[in-house]
Amino acid sequence: MILVIEQILNGLQFGVMLFLLAAGLTLIFGIMGVINLAHGSLYMIGAYAGTWVAMETGSFWIGIPAALVAAALTGFAIETLVIRRLYTRDHLDQVLATFGLILIFNQSVTLIFGRQPLFTSLPGFFEGSVEIIPGLPYPTYRLLIIAVGLLVALGLYFLINRTRIGMLVRAGATNRDMVRALGVDIRLLYTIVFGLGALLAGLAGFMAAPILAVQVGMGEQILLVTFVVVVIGGVGSIRGAFVAGILLGVSDTLLRAFLPGLLRQVMTGPEADALGVGIASTGIYLLMVIVLLFRPKGLFPVGS
Repeated sequence: MILVIEQILNGLQFGVMLFLLAAGLTLIFGIMGVINLAHGSLYMIGAYAGTWVAMETGSFWIGIPAALVAAALTGFAIETLVIRRLYTRDHLDQVLATFGLILIFNQSVTLIFGRQPLFTSLPGFFEGSVEIIPGLPYPTYRLLIIAVGLLVALGLYFLINRTRIGMLVRAGATNRDMVRALGVDIRLLYTIVFGLGALLAGLAGFMAAPILAVQVGMGEQILLVTFVVVVIGGVGSIRGAFVAGILLGVSDTLLRAFLPGLLRQVMTGPEADALGVGIASTGIYLLMVIVLLFRPKGLFPVGS
């Protein structure tokens, strides 16, 4: 039972990271209608900028604003110089342009930081673990990630549902042509949304840095799963991104942790391990298929 609880917490931590990435991506796609493959690059930029500053200053906490500022400024630049010219283009043009941005950012980071991964140490207070229940010590930093993700989710809820900007965001996700017709500066709204999405991606990247290797291409490794979160949750839905992120994070972690062991009860060891790893790797995509069979627009489609 202790092992199950530990893996559920690991899944919750992974789900929170997926939510931070998916929240910005679902807003960008839902409101702006833009498929942004370079969203993972913003995650990478936040990780690199924050980690480099933390290494140079010796302070993990100074790295947080550095990651946020670097990702947000990069997001504003992308929206102004590239994305703004793609609003009226079809999705293929958007995919090709943003894929080109991935190559540019990966090569730029390689030129600046080299190909060797960067590592940052944990902040002093969060280096150890805390005993959640008797017999279950759990890393304090992972609990910090979960807490930050939940606070961001709460903040986004109030932003989207209790502010004028949030009202415009919800209206834009439902019918952006009507929002434009009512005289709203849709270009400014798009810039704000894109910048917010970039900031969240940068935060996710830096928070993941102490437990993952900060390396070139790290954004593409998690981008596909993030798109699955957006599709399952419903395009444009923050609530959907949160629920789907947690659901996928916990499901993926539990499958990888326990499925090979369960299969060993009925199969030989090597065959069970191979089959278990294979099924676990495709588990989230099977979940997406099942959800879309019954909810073609996702769990919480905008306007429902």
